[in-house]
Amino acid sequence: MALTRFKSSGLDVRLTVAASLSPERRRALIAERAREGLRESQEINRAALGHVPGHDTFVDGRAEAPLSTVNPDRGVIVFRFHLLRQVIQWVDEMLIVHSPVLTERYARSHIWFADDREMDPLNPPPAEQYIVMNAQPYARKLERGASKQAPDGVYESVATMAQKRFGQVAYIGFSYRSMLGGAIGDWAQTASADALAKRIRKGDPDQHETWLTRQPCIKIDEGR
Repeated sequence: MALTRFKSSGLDVRLTVAASLSPERRRALIAERAREGLRESQEINRAALGHVPGHDTFVDGRAEAPLSTVNPDRGVIVFRFHLLRQVIQWVDEMLIVHSPVLTERYARSHIWFADDREMDPLNPPPAEQYIVMNAQPYARKLERGASKQAPDGVYESVATMAQKRFGQVAYIGFSYRSMLGGAIGDWAQTASADALAKRIRKGDPDQHETWLTRQPCIKIDEGR
């Protein structure tokens, strides 16, 4: 039996084909099964997004090569959908919508990163992982329900909504992560922040800044 595989919408499908068949016949069978997988993934994406997004095709690492040219013994076909841009923009919009509105400072402080480099959520670059955090020092308090406008927090609630909406096409997770820039980074250098860390965190002073700057965050990737 010859083994090949194809990937579509984060799924890794392995396919065995009888080695007694000619290479041409094995290629044809693999290509047809890959097309079926593509159609299945397109329907999954349609259900999650309301439409079918575009995709790139890679056959044994070659972009847009015909499926029929796959290696009949150890071939790899990849369909990579353009999904995360829409997930990112939806999450960004929901974070703003669910932000408490007093001075609007919090709503304007959602900062996005693509592989740890700051980015524009309206034009995300290719990356393995996307992360959004809020730069305001009180973001953790808001996540614990400190605002009557957001009694259930902001980031975890939006992450939960995104998981329900896009969970079939992307990984979306809520956690905490240190953010050294922005207003939170400036606050962490103040005497009051230092005193807070010594009183509550204690322990190794070298770890105080990491603790002081831990912010709620949402992580997004293709879920491979």
